[in-house]
Amino acid sequence: MDSENDASTPAINVPIIWILGGPGSGKGTQCDRIVAKYGFTHLSSGDLLRNEVSSGSSRGQELSAIMERGELVPLEVVLDLLREAILSALPTSKGYLIDGYPREKEQGILFEKTIAPVNLVIFYDASEATLVERLLGRAKTSGRVDDNEETIKKRLNTFNTHNDQVVQQYTDKLKRIHAERSTDEIFAETSQHIDELLGQFAK
Repeated sequence: MDSENDASTPAINVPIIWILGGPGSGKGTQCDRIVAKYGFTHLSSGDLLRNEVSSGSSRGQELSAIMERGELVPLEVVLDLLREAILSALPTSKGYLIDGYPREKEQGILFEKTIAPVNLVIFYDASEATLVERLLGRAKTSGRVDDNEETIKKRLNTFNTHNDQVVQQYTDKLKRIHAERSTDEIFAETSQHIDELLGQFAK
């Protein structure tokens, strides 16, 4: 175990993969397919936050208040939720797929310091024009209030600003996958990278 790791976190001897991609990049679809093929534990920081809020716990109530004020949830809280989810699944997990995380460089540094090093970072890369077009298409059926062109462009701008820093931090573990192709082509390339990683774990 890394000497810097929190003493209370047991060694995690299965792959940890971060999945990055802008809104509309198709990472949710790819995560579903990865889970179906490899049986990995799929964790989304957004889902964990929403679940905590809906649980009605005291932490959930605090989170709800923060979100209602439009403020960002503290990095440590997201990290705690991820750590709890990772450890609860550890006895049976074949690997972890952490979706939409880290959203900024500091989150990644904290995760590696207190939980475990990441083994692979997959970034589904699509142009802003493609993402805007996809999200506007989704808006016609989703009814989401944040799926209008102005808000979409703001969300993409925020994502790009933070994601660039994350990508630069992990150049040695990063696999950038061109996400403007068919779902099958993207998944074939994704599987290739995961198979290579699993091969290293098998040694």
